[in-house]
Amino acid sequence: MGSLKDVLDGREGEGTEPERMGRADETGRRMREYASDESGREPGVDVYTWRDGPLDGRTSAFESFVAGKAPESGQRIVYVDGGFDLFSSGQIEFLRSVIRIEEDKARSNDWYKDAARSERVKATGEDYGPCYVVAGIHDDAEINRHKGLNYPIMNIFERGLCLLQCRYVHSVIFGAPFEPTEAFLRNLPAGSGRLPSIVYHGPTSFMPLSYDPYVEAKRLGIFEEIPRHDFQEVDAGHIVDRITKSRARFEERQRAKGVKAVGEVATRERELKSQA
Repeated sequence: MGSLKDVLDGREGEGTEPERMGRADETGRRMREYASDESGREPGVDVYTWRDGPLDGRTSAFESFVAGKAPESGQRIVYVDGGFDLFSSGQIEFLRSVIRIEEDKARSNDWYKDAARSERVKATGEDYGPCYVVAGIHDDAEINRHKGLNYPIMNIFERGLCLLQCRYVHSVIFGAPFEPTEAFLRNLPAGSGRLPSIVYHGPTSFMPLSYDPYVEAKRLGIFEEIPRHDFQEVDAGHIVDRITKSRARFEERQRAKGVKAVGEVATRERELKSQA
């Protein structure tokens, strides 16, 4: 899939224009359903698409696709990004770690004190967490450019639906850049023109780079690396490797069975000849 935005507008894909528009409507409907809250009726995840372009304060490359819940007063805006291919325990644990770290920081700042909680409930009618997580998901061409082979396994629409269903994510940006620049970070819709409080990322081993994609976030003093966790190695490459090895073992077993069967047939034919 070249551009999710073009697919959603019916400009990209196979078939006639009516067929493309029909698929665009279906794609949009599913995205809105997945972005809704647990009841399926109320706003949930805030969804945007992003295109590379001028971010000079006059032109925005962000476009709202599904209006979800906006950040609440006092919440820290947290930015994370990735391919989120074959959404698995490794990515879920990364996002859970982000929430846990933010909760620990909030605990030291009295976020969970009774007085603070009562004030939040009085203002909004409900309590809420200390952070608002914005997840940028890279498009297919960007992932393939950096990782090569047949990656990503899932297209951006499929990967995005998985992310929209994750309880640790509050906003998703489709087509996010591989290198989050200051202009991009400062113009995040959730930030209202302010930089996010923090940019998190985990150790990346599947595609060694000659440069640092987070150099600007580090220069701005808002980058933090998530510590390694028990599912650190579980990513798309790891899963594909496991599948490949399992298939190789299966084929070897089948080959061995075939050799054994041929041998048994030959033995039986010799026995029949000796009895004749």
